[in-house]
Amino acid sequence: MAALQLEKQRGRYAALAIAAVVIVVGIPLWWKTTETYRAWLPFSDISELDTLQLQLSVDIEVVFSRGTLTPEQQKKVPLSHVSLRYKYETRYRTATVMEEDALNQPSAAEADLSLHMLSESSCGSVVVYVIPESSTLLPEDVKVYVGQRRTALLRSPPFKSSWSLKEVLSSLDVKVEQVVSTMSFNHQDIVAALSDRVRMTKVTKESMADSMRAIKSSPGYEITFSLLNPDPKSHSLHWDIEGAVQSYIQPLLNKLAPIANFSVDSQILYYAVLGVNPRFDNSSNAASSNPVLNFLLYVPDAHHSPLFIRDHSKREVYNVNEMYGPEAERPVDININMAKVMGVFLAQLRLMLGVQHTHPPPGFVLQSPGSAGLADWELDRLLWSRSVENIATASTTITSLAQLLDQIGNIVINDNIAQQVSSAVTSLQSAVVELEAGNLAFALQYSREAILASERAFFDPSLLHLLYFPDDQKFAIYIPLFLPMCVPIVLSLLKIMSEAKQKRAEKQAKSD
Repeated sequence: MAALQLEKQRGRYAALAIAAVVIVVGIPLWWKTTETYRAWLPFSDISELDTLQLQLSVDIEVVFSRGTLTPEQQKKVPLSHVSLRYKYETRYRTATVMEEDALNQPSAAEADLSLHMLSESSCGSVVVYVIPESSTLLPEDVKVYVGQRRTALLRSPPFKSSWSLKEVLSSLDVKVEQVVSTMSFNHQDIVAALSDRVRMTKVTKESMADSMRAIKSSPGYEITFSLLNPDPKSHSLHWDIEGAVQSYIQPLLNKLAPIANFSVDSQILYYAVLGVNPRFDNSSNAASSNPVLNFLLYVPDAHHSPLFIRDHSKREVYNVNEMYGPEAERPVDININMAKVMGVFLAQLRLMLGVQHTHPPPGFVLQSPGSAGLADWELDRLLWSRSVENIATASTTITSLAQLLDQIGNIVINDNIAQQVSSAVTSLQSAVVELEAGNLAFALQYSREAILASERAFFDPSLLHLLYFPDDQKFAIYIPLFLPMCVPIVLSLLKIMSEAKQKRAEKQAKSD
């Protein structure tokens, strides 16, 4: 009897020892070795991105040339004036002697070039030179001349000598505001850049069409020029695409280098008909994650020549045969007139990259950008829009990623993802600060870094759903492993508890 009691006592101790080892050592060890690694993320900073307030600051300089102000008014010219809507910081001053000499050039274009040679304006700024009403630098019907750089010539409105300086500046503010809205961003540009985040209100059909043509902001673009020859037996086509790209396209791409990286290639497709989708082999460098911009030049065959393109009113708007050289006669070699082709391609490329048509007020003259393909102030308008668009896109991506990681608690967050998220948040904050300070170039740089880091974090391979297990799959794996081991231990503990409870009841009965 004593031996049986000793054996039961030993069994109880063994069961308690095994249970203690499992609870104290086994379960914590299993929990630690199977837990999902989740690096720290700045969730508090990410939550503030939803309420991010952008404040764009434009540096405006109004320069009064000789003859626009009276000597008494010149003494009272204020140093600066700040408008709080978009923070237009306007500085006033009189023209220097060298600027006066530059404004004495015979033409407005020469004056614009001379002023640019004196000092180059910073990116995003606008300089308005106020010239006398009687100046012959501009034609009589021209009130404002906008050059290729960041300067504009404004014909002074009629001022009375009895006016105070405050009245002079007040009458001038309307014209200056029109100049700034033409050369810099306007409210519609910012709304279009934030179209994915805010509801667009009053937008013209033409501006809506231009925004629909524009490709979404991307770190890089692949540009492909394709020549479609449906009937190579009847005619042989020759196009100097390399020379045309260097002459017409490359200057524009050089100016757009701060916005994105560009890759250009070309191809000739034979026996291709209208509506064909260009196909690329595996060796083509156009196969990348960047958006591909395809420009197609279709030369009609003899059965469809001459080919005209008409609008809805049956009015001829385009003659494809004008792209041929004047000496071309089929069936012979045809030299493509690349000047006309590239003129069309360049206009389409500007729209696709977000350079919208500018509709200045009456009395404004905009100088052609020339061989550069893009004026400096047009580049600034694009930089403003792209900076805001990049900030909006990056903040949306980071916010969506944070919500996803917060909802799925067992998804892995490695150190690389945490580093990319932290880098994106820091770059976003820096971009907002630079925009508020009016440093457009730095704001664009930080916004590009933010969007690159956010996309790398969002599309990291470790976040794929195949690399983590949902809870039901975990139960299906762990139950067959732990159930056979846990049942005897649990039953033994229940039996020990029952016996202890029974002994306690017997002792209580005896004491009574």
